[in-house]
Amino acid sequence: MKSALTLEQKYDFYERSVQNADSEVSFMNDEYQRFYGHAPYTMREDFCGTGAISCAWVQQSKDCEAYGIDLDPEPIRMGQQRHFAKLTKAQQQRMRYLQENVLKTSAPKVEVVCAFNFSYWIFKKRSELLRYFKSVRKSLTKQGVFFLDIFAGPESQKLITDTKKLKGLTYYWECQHFNPLTHDCTFAIHFKDAKGKKHDNVFTYHWRMWTMPELRDLLVEAGFSKTVVYWEGDDEDGNGNGEFAPADDALNCDAWVSYIAALT
Repeated sequence: MKSALTLEQKYDFYERSVQNADSEVSFMNDEYQRFYGHAPYTMREDFCGTGAISCAWVQQSKDCEAYGIDLDPEPIRMGQQRHFAKLTKAQQQRMRYLQENVLKTSAPKVEVVCAFNFSYWIFKKRSELLRYFKSVRKSLTKQGVFFLDIFAGPESQKLITDTKKLKGLTYYWECQHFNPLTHDCTFAIHFKDAKGKKHDNVFTYHWRMWTMPELRDLLVEAGFSKTVVYWEGDDEDGNGNGEFAPADDALNCDAWVSYIAALT
């Protein structure tokens, strides 16, 4: 059954539940500067959705430029209303939405490319993902970094639903299908609004769940010089604290989210 949410509600609920554009921009800036000793100015956001990260990027400095790439016109249209319209005219001139395939984008070379929210999992074949990683490598400058995120852990492969309560909103993340032979999987996002009405399958994703070693091997094969994994720290209750640091070893938590940085 189709959700009764308006498009504005749909993307507002999504961004409130799973995105923190300012935090991700800060993370990419800090790590790039740690690698190369200076700040980056040009960034491309692949599978950008509303382009919240791209819009946050150009707000940093008059020298910052960003390109948001997505095939779907709906989130781009909503991003133009929700984020782009709030930028100054000067900032708008430095941020471009491109409704294109990430494999064949017209964006120029940049210092940073990001593919967050596990969006690149849409590539289910190894050859397809390798092709994408190679295209990203070619699109980066000599001092470039490609940032990705990944989730895993034993619970991530079980048909269960995680719930998160926010102010006036409940967020549900459901694993609806997982094939252990292929890692083909289906996940869905549901919401319950402030009136208590449940909206099912507002977003659905049909992916291949890639593993950390697979991704790191593919990134090196695509031409990146090295990869760095970032593991989340724990709070006093043993839950994730939202702070990520480079790691070479980690405990296999029931469910975890991590970042990868691939350097040119």
